[in-house]
Amino acid sequence: MTAAFERGVYIHPIGLVPSPHTEHGAAIRLAGTMVYASRFAMVVRDGERAVERKLFGAREAEQVFDELDGLLATEAEQQWANLQKVHAPLIAGERTIRFDQPQVMGVLNVTPDSFSDGGEFLDKADAGQAHAASMLEAGAAIIDIGGESTRPGAAATWEGDEKDRVLPAVEYCKAMGAAISVDTRRAGVMEAAIDAGAHVFNDVSALRYDPRSAELAANTGCPVILMHAPGSGDDLHEGGEYSDVVSDVFDFLKNARTRAIAAGIAEDRIMLDPGIGFGKSLKDNLALINSLPLFHALGSPLLLGVSRKRMIGALSNEEAAQDRLGGSLALACRGMDAGVHMLRVHDVKETVQARNVWRGTRDAALTDFSQLPLD
Repeated sequence: MTAAFERGVYIHPIGLVPSPHTEHGAAIRLAGTMVYASRFAMVVRDGERAVERKLFGAREAEQVFDELDGLLATEAEQQWANLQKVHAPLIAGERTIRFDQPQVMGVLNVTPDSFSDGGEFLDKADAGQAHAASMLEAGAAIIDIGGESTRPGAAATWEGDEKDRVLPAVEYCKAMGAAISVDTRRAGVMEAAIDAGAHVFNDVSALRYDPRSAELAANTGCPVILMHAPGSGDDLHEGGEYSDVVSDVFDFLKNARTRAIAAGIAEDRIMLDPGIGFGKSLKDNLALINSLPLFHALGSPLLLGVSRKRMIGALSNEEAAQDRLGGSLALACRGMDAGVHMLRVHDVKETVQARNVWRGTRDAALTDFSQLPLD
């Protein structure tokens, strides 16, 4: 992947706290979530090198930014505003999905070769329908239907085959009243899915693979999820070479978001996904997980897809995909701690339970007046 060769600034929230009163009010609420930050690191990058790193508290931000050159100061101020931005809810048909707590997206793969459950629901409408219903009953806010495997080494799928897999699933999910996203990089598939009742365009190529994709999303008003992947052709994992994976992925998503807005896609209809596992080593993935709060500075809600992924096996004696529930929940909780707005998961019931317990601890922190400052 080609590194960015311009000077850039990155505002990393590094001190996360359970509530603002733990810091006597000297904390900001991250992106309208139940997560707060009191300490920050400002990194200035010139080409492939970090040339400055400054630590500061929430009340010192204005002074720190005033010391920057003009364009960098403007960018830092925009990122600071984005870190505090409260995002509008996602409107999906008759459903309104709010981002003031983490939401759960349930995965429905209708493929023969996905890494986790390939073939389980392909050409098995009754099984797929039952699975979608169980995810909705368990608390999934949205069902994400995928008709093409994007695992490393998977062959590209013909558009006609992808439609044949996806459209029946869209139809039975629509009949349940579900909010529906479609995990595709092809405008023709998404256009047919919208006609069948889908609501969200989840594009793993960030609208790069199909030249019609951005126009379709703009014309239909369809919300889009833009994911980082180094490859723009059939192999999304190709070219995963980074000078600094966190800054490189940040810059990629910033540019993808800018292009989408320029194409006519409304700013409040964009979500961003750092693309864990796509053209990234274990070290790269861990660096991104540890830097998730930074990505709020881009100004869009964040989606995290780590469920059952290869990195969990790499950290746990090469457990098979179906045996990675514990690791999936650990990473989901890490995402919630970072203020991620939506978790894309295979195990909805267990993740919703983890989310509800997590939220309980956050609610308690906000009402724990024993930590209020004294008069």
